[in-house]
Amino acid sequence: MAHKIPESVLVVIHTPALDVLLIERADKPGYWQSVTGSKDTSGEPLERTCVREVEEETGIAIGSADVPQAALRDWGLSNVYEIYPVWRHRYAPGVTHNTEHVFGLTVPAGTPVRLSPREHLRHAWLPWREAADRCFSPSNAEAVLMLPRFAPTAGR
Repeated sequence: MAHKIPESVLVVIHTPALDVLLIERADKPGYWQSVTGSKDTSGEPLERTCVREVEEETGIAIGSADVPQAALRDWGLSNVYEIYPVWRHRYAPGVTHNTEHVFGLTVPAGTPVRLSPREHLRHAWLPWREAADRCFSPSNAEAVLMLPRFAPTAGR
């Protein structure tokens, strides 16, 4: 098995009204999060990582008629954090930290979600403050709390 690259994306998927999609991890029930995923190769563009991970984890196709490529926005933020020990075995020996790049994705209300049962158990659309409270990851919660600042059209 190839080691994961310690560079990833966090994609806050939300509606124009700022309802946020959270998904519950299959390997850690009770751990809710936004879409996250590591680059497949060191040269993979971050936007490509976002498109691939969003499709794999939610079935939402970025670049479709309902969710155009322009709906994906790079927030220009990144977090460096210590990889939880429970997941460190996925990385090369000695790798302890990951750099996570934050993106937002605006989708229409009612966008269908198709989870990968191998990765996630359930999903929920929640108002942004409630979504932030449910995130297990501090960097994910912080990103959701920044949503009103970065959303292109915040339906407040």
